Amino acid sequence: MRKFIKISLRVVLGFVAFVALYLFAAWSLSKIAISAEPVTTQDVTIYILTNGVHTDIVVPVKNEQVDWSKELKFENTVGKDTVASYVGMGWGDKGFYLNTPTWADLKFSTAFKAAFALSTSAMHVTYHKELIESATCKKIIISKAQYARLITYVTESFKTDSAGHFINIKTNANYGKDDAFYEAHRKYNLFFTCNTWANNTLKSCGQKACLWTPADTPIFDKYR
Repeated sequence: MRKFIKISLRVVLGFVAFVALYLFAAWSLSKIAISAEPVTTQDVTIYILTNGVHTDIVVPVKNEQVDWSKELKFENTVGKDTVASYVGMGWGDKGFYLNTPTWADLKFSTAFKAAFALSTSAMHVTYHKELIESATCKKIIISKAQYARLITYVTESFKTDSAGHFINIKTNANYGKDDAFYEAHRKYNLFFTCNTWANNTLKSCGQKACLWTPADTPIFDKYR
């Protein structure tokens, strides 16, 4: 019994130490800012958008560099509305996206699998007719060259079929009439979250970002 108690105590203390170290790393590393590249030309308007937990990267539906609607088809949304100026994209755990419409629906198994990279990931895509700047929606203007790098990073996050097309996930778990889900690369875990992906997307195109963050607030702090 004594041996069992000792082992149990060590396990508990080890878990507490891990959580404390993780929280300290999340706090301290997110405070370290990555500066934006020097301004060259202001060509493309993008946004970062948060729902209070998760960050989306929002870009024009179409410009001379890319037409996202060719792969992220309007017909894959419930509303099939083609009148949209912007498309938001966010990466995340597939189980969270499809099986957890509200926090009340969160299951331990879903959270456990997500935390320890035991499930697959998905891209959540939402069309927007307009965006209004606020504390949860920040506008960023970048150059064509920077946007080209963003396009590459985001595109490489989508899984593709044998013909090179993004793979739409057929589901009824849509959040509204203007969104859809697609298969994605990588696995969600404690060290690579939906916000880590968004933060890395900003890094890819030379914008202000955190050294590392699993949360959305540190990203938006850089754009106050």
